[in-house]
Amino acid sequence: MAEVATSATSDQLLVVIDPVARQTDGESVRIVKDVLSAGAATKVCLPEGPEEFARALARRGSRRPVVVGDDRALMRAVVLLHRQRELAQCVLSVVPVGPVLGVARTLGLPTGAVAAARAVLDGAERRLDLLVDDSDGVVLGTLRIPPLSVPEPAEAAAGRPWLRTYQSLVRTLVPARPAREPFVPAPGPARLRVEVDGVTLVDLDQPLEAVSVTPGSGGGLASVEVRPLSVGAEASPLLASGRTVTVTGSDFRYRADTGVAGPVRRRTWVVREGALRLTMPR
Repeated sequence: MAEVATSATSDQLLVVIDPVARQTDGESVRIVKDVLSAGAATKVCLPEGPEEFARALARRGSRRPVVVGDDRALMRAVVLLHRQRELAQCVLSVVPVGPVLGVARTLGLPTGAVAAARAVLDGAERRLDLLVDDSDGVVLGTLRIPPLSVPEPAEAAAGRPWLRTYQSLVRTLVPARPAREPFVPAPGPARLRVEVDGVTLVDLDQPLEAVSVTPGSGGGLASVEVRPLSVGAEASPLLASGRTVTVTGSDFRYRADTGVAGPVRRRTWVVREGALRLTMPR
């Protein structure tokens, strides 16, 4: 793992640059390094894989961690800090660079190199809610059942062997949830029991098109939307909010952030209010 130290102001930053960001957009990475090093004392780490990525975060000391990478790098950092029980003590900064930026945009992070780097230097801490499930998985964005059928990173890696190699390294990270693996949606409508704070919103006798759960931007409540299967006229969605969401059914899968998990027969998600401390533009 290469390391480069520079000096500027009294603000101390540990800049961890994901290898996918370096390979896919080296120019943005260079701009980010220049902006950050001009505005703060920086230590730049260039991990070659998940183990070095984790080691760099663990050895950050008093420096504020800055992750330069796409949604997958963001999720690795959040999962590592969560499992080390250090999210509450750490203000995380992220500069989105790379091919997968949907979660970063949803959170409100700027995706331009200069704007994102300036937000690291001049932004303010914002506390965001997240979901934690009963297998210690973490969700930042919207959870969907059944999972949306979108191209997996492996498809995008066609003809780019370095990316496929890196993806195989990512899978060696401490057990990550949701797991990124191919999935085959179950045939026919889903039949699930959805409970919000112990109250049944829909039961197994009602076929469903989709369920979505989204942590709020504050307040400790998740928004739940259940879409019953419509026959003829479109059925109105069932809406609820609560701190705990439990889904029970026969071998269902779900998409959360950058991957698909399951199959499981029961999963409970709990809102952790203000658990993610993220640097955002003022």
